[in-house]
Amino acid sequence: MKLRKKSREALARIEPLILTVRGQKVILDNDLARVYGVTTSRLNEQVKRNIERFPEDFAFQLTTDEHKLISQNATSSVSHGGRRKPPTVFTEHGAIMAANVLRTKRAVQMSVFVVRAFVRIREVMTERRDLAEKLAELERRVGQHDEHIQAIIKAIRELMTPPEPPPKRRIGFGVEEPKAKYRAGKKSV
Repeated sequence: MKLRKKSREALARIEPLILTVRGQKVILDNDLARVYGVTTSRLNEQVKRNIERFPEDFAFQLTTDEHKLISQNATSSVSHGGRRKPPTVFTEHGAIMAANVLRTKRAVQMSVFVVRAFVRIREVMTERRDLAEKLAELERRVGQHDEHIQAIIKAIRELMTPPEPPPKRRIGFGVEEPKAKYRAGKKSV
């Protein structure tokens, strides 16, 4: 499936907005609102009005600690226009549902790109997992090869060591006589 240049550009802008929180791929409410062309307050207002459409696996609010971890810039205080509470995040299904409850032309158009971005990230994660599995298999094979190579080197070293020379034979004539038995006895005086 070939995407047009504008589609690729839209995906390139959306993909970096997708984060992993609590083991799920999500997008922050302010990022989703910007993509859909509405204010964050409008998006959150529509979510509250249609809360039955957003179960926990579609959207959830971050804890203060989670929000601190993912926010790169320090959040401003409430008196300076900052947030009163941590943001809501949307999963892939929640982002689609948000486009449905917003009912704006831009939200409907952009929801396609949001879904494609989620799908693309899922494909990349699968490719990475496959690559990791192949790498583990390669490590196992190399480990076996190392054992085989070590056995070959050991055999070559054994072949390289010169054999022990046979015992030297004596030159000349030798007579084999039985040894005389001598008795050591006491001298008589």
